[in-house]
Amino acid sequence: MGERGQITRLLAAKYGGYLTFAALSDARASASGQPTISQLKQLYGFDEQQPDMQLYGIIGNPVHHSKSPLIHNSAFRHISFNGVFVPLLVDDLSHFLEAFQGHDFAGFSVTIPHKEAAFKAVASCDPVAAQIGACNTLVRQADGTFKGYNTDWLAAISAVERVIAAGCSNAAAVTNTSERSSSSDNLVSPLQGKTFLVVGAGGAGRALAFGAASKGAEVLIANRNKARAEALAAAIPGRAQVVDWDDLQAGKVSADVLANSTSVGMVPNVEETPVATEVVSKFKVVFDAVYTPRETKLLRDAAATGCLCVDGVAMFVGQAVEQFRLFTGAEEAPVQLMEDVVVGRVTSC
Repeated sequence: MGERGQITRLLAAKYGGYLTFAALSDARASASGQPTISQLKQLYGFDEQQPDMQLYGIIGNPVHHSKSPLIHNSAFRHISFNGVFVPLLVDDLSHFLEAFQGHDFAGFSVTIPHKEAAFKAVASCDPVAAQIGACNTLVRQADGTFKGYNTDWLAAISAVERVIAAGCSNAAAVTNTSERSSSSDNLVSPLQGKTFLVVGAGGAGRALAFGAASKGAEVLIANRNKARAEALAAAIPGRAQVVDWDDLQAGKVSADVLANSTSVGMVPNVEETPVATEVVSKFKVVFDAVYTPRETKLLRDAAATGCLCVDGVAMFVGQAVEQFRLFTGAEEAPVQLMEDVVVGRVTSC
């Protein structure tokens, strides 16, 4: 079966399957991608699946680490929304969307490495996603096409703003009121006039760079592929500056904020870091988009040098909250529950 065929097990009940296969535990799985009985019943609501249930999924590669099914299925169940959210390991996004064009998926979350490809694949997108050039959310429209959104930028930038304003790493957590108020045009952002270094120039990096620039920050971009960094810098309103990758690693670059948008340090490569340990002290605030693990090596190094830290959970929960609103039409999302299930304070309900 493999990970690519996992949805045939997860959605068997929705499509009238007489039976499906599951393992008693992860340790006793007989094939790659085989779900456990508890995952089928608790996380994916196997016993409650009906033919009219709306489908959603997370598109990525890799995707096995993603907590999107956990956060969205828990929130769906909390408001009794008739939907289920599944992981989708995808190599080529345009081919995937073409293959599933007539399928009943109502929306997708999009993660590494497909956010820029998602922007190119949609029939329409919101103005922010158009400016950024990357989408992390796709919602099917009445005519069957998909509209793209970017909920990454505000989630990440708001978390950094909250930490700077409070002078405390614990201030990053998402709440309904702070997530809304942080986007107000009437407030002067704590990022105004700050230097903001983005590591990486992919979809998440674009969201961070455009978001920081919109808040009045001076944006710096570092990327192993300098041409991609230069292309991103040229697209930023008012232009941004490209810093040399080797200079960054050698400690020749400093900024108020360091924001890692890459997957470096993500499970299973948890001892890797995008920035040399000895130069983290060149920054006052360090943000890491990686949320598995929550405390990455980059953030451990930053905390050890006295930096304010913003972990990827704040961004992940924040972007999922807005996705939840787009998927369900609900005005308010169960934010506390969504954060709790991600950090393990409660299990999926």
